[in-house]
Amino acid sequence: MGENQLQQVDQAISRSVKAFKKWRVIPPPVRGEFVRRIGEAFRKNKEAVANQIVEESRKIKSEALGEVQEVIDICDFAVGLSRQLHGLTIASERPLHRMMEQWMPLGPVGVITAFNFPVAVWGWNAALALVCGDPVIWKPSDKTPKCAKLCMKLISQVAKEMDPDGKIIEAGLLEFLPATKDAGIQLVESKEVPLISATGSTKMGRLVAKAVAERLGRSILELGGNNGMIITETADLALARRAIVFSAVGTCGQRCTSLRRLMVHTSIMSGFVVKLIDAYKTLKIGDPMKSDTLVGPLIDAVAFDQMQKAIKRAKAEGGTVIVGGDRVPSPKGLSDDFFVNPCIITMPNITAVVREETFAPILYVMPYADIEHAIELNNGVPQGLSSSIFTNDIREAELFMSAAGSDCGIANVNIGTSGAEIGGAFGGEKDTGGGRESGSDCWKAYMRRTTNTINYSSELPLAQGVTFE
Repeated sequence: MGENQLQQVDQAISRSVKAFKKWRVIPPPVRGEFVRRIGEAFRKNKEAVANQIVEESRKIKSEALGEVQEVIDICDFAVGLSRQLHGLTIASERPLHRMMEQWMPLGPVGVITAFNFPVAVWGWNAALALVCGDPVIWKPSDKTPKCAKLCMKLISQVAKEMDPDGKIIEAGLLEFLPATKDAGIQLVESKEVPLISATGSTKMGRLVAKAVAERLGRSILELGGNNGMIITETADLALARRAIVFSAVGTCGQRCTSLRRLMVHTSIMSGFVVKLIDAYKTLKIGDPMKSDTLVGPLIDAVAFDQMQKAIKRAKAEGGTVIVGGDRVPSPKGLSDDFFVNPCIITMPNITAVVREETFAPILYVMPYADIEHAIELNNGVPQGLSSSIFTNDIREAELFMSAAGSDCGIANVNIGTSGAEIGGAFGGEKDTGGGRESGSDCWKAYMRRTTNTINYSSELPLAQGVTFE
């Protein structure tokens, strides 16, 4: 990284630290009003932002519009949250004493995002961080920098309209770094940034976790997902088929929650797979801007090469390609894109390639004999993000969601693995990183907790009955 870029990052962090000193004492509902206006800006510019997402990330228009809606939804959520940042009052063992806890702003939050959701994941973090009293420093993917620039342009306009004199919203509250690896490293290593939220590969996450831990900072990691679905004997197969197709091929298999492993009961596997092949053969693959397109291209040539290598390995490990996997001729004017036929591969069991996440539309299908075996297959990979079971047997459903069931952060019944709502905590276990973003009580990660004891007596009793006279 050149000297100029080093200075850029240093200056952005310094501005953010300075902005924090003012923003942390702004009343949370006022901070919430700023976020409300950001949400309105995305509402008004939903089409333009979605078009930019399609241009860079190559996901289809409907999914891009859905991504912008996620930003709008999390802003709505955060506005309500701005009046709900409450702690607890705790009973004290000492007479005429009161204990309580408070949640305080933490400081600048570094956000590192990936190409597949270039706007939504930033929105999850930024909306919560802002109402919690924290500035945000954004390092976007080098594949989607224009999405970040457009978002920052919209927010700059919002800030000028709400606070034209800069008395509340000063420079540094929302920063945007160069979309380079070196800028990300500098951000992660800065002691001035107490929290890093990073989305990407498990390999990247390990590096981030190590660097942040060395300086005793905090991290929210949302990493690889190798998501599984169980199809039981009692499942509604038509419903399951629809869920499988969207989960496996949506965003051309490039969601962290994309379905990659399908466990089907042996009694129904052969007939169900035939119907699945039929569904795959009807997929409309093409220009992601066209309304009838269901599958756009892979992000780049590297993704295509990784897909082909995974297919080759799967064959060598006993797999059989039953549909797809090949490159599709590009539509006119899109010759640089890598369009593919989504692939289904039957596998005898979990093999080395199945244990790895390949960011492409490859679905490995495996048979299982009983529900315990299915859960074992579901949990038999290093990742633990999302999972699903299709069943009409309440015992199977409850077992899947129990402590003896799925070991993932998300465990669904009769819906697919992808397409999470913002109201719940999003994230997973094991190699997925353990972080949680978006709804529920995820806001607590962006704040620091203080415990306060107030003595309103004229005595000084000590806890645990200690005497010191």
